[in-house]
Amino acid sequence: MATRTKIRILDDAELRQLLDIEYEKSSQIKLCKYALSLAEHILTTIGYSDTDNPIIKTGFAVNESWQRGKARMHDVRQAGFQIHQLAKEQQNPITQAALRVVGQAVATGHMREHAMVSSDYAVKVINLLFPDDINAVRQERLWQIDHMTSIKDTTV
Repeated sequence: MATRTKIRILDDAELRQLLDIEYEKSSQIKLCKYALSLAEHILTTIGYSDTDNPIIKTGFAVNESWQRGKARMHDVRQAGFQIHQLAKEQQNPITQAALRVVGQAVATGHMREHAMVSSDYAVKVINLLFPDDINAVRQERLWQIDHMTSIKDTTV
C-alpha cells in the first residue's frame, strides 16, 4: 500500500511513487541504511557545520546498532526524539527541516515508514533552498531512487 505525504511539499508525484515502490520491496534494515545516507546527503547539501554534534552522532550509532540487533527499539525512538528536539530549537527553517530528515532517518529503526517521511523532509529542504523549482525536486527524488535501489538488501 502506497505511503502518503504527511507534510506540505512541492513534489513530483510520479517520482515519489517510484521511490515508494522500491520502499515497499525493501527490508527495514535496507531502509535504515538508505535513510541514514539520505540524512548525510541532506546535511552535506545544506552545508551543516555541526556534524559532530553528539546528539546526531548518537542517533546514527543507535540506528546502526539496532541494524546489528544490538539496540532496543526504545533506544532508537529516544535517539530520534532527541534529534527532533534539536530541530525544534533551530531558528533557520532549512536547518530545522534538515534535522527532521535526520530524526526521521534515525527513527526508521522503529518504523519502516519513517524512511519515506525522511525522504519527504529532504524534499522540503530542497523546496526551502530552491523555492518553486520542480527541477531541483526531481533531481533530489532521482538521487533518492538511485540511492535506494543501489543498496543491497540484507537482513540481520
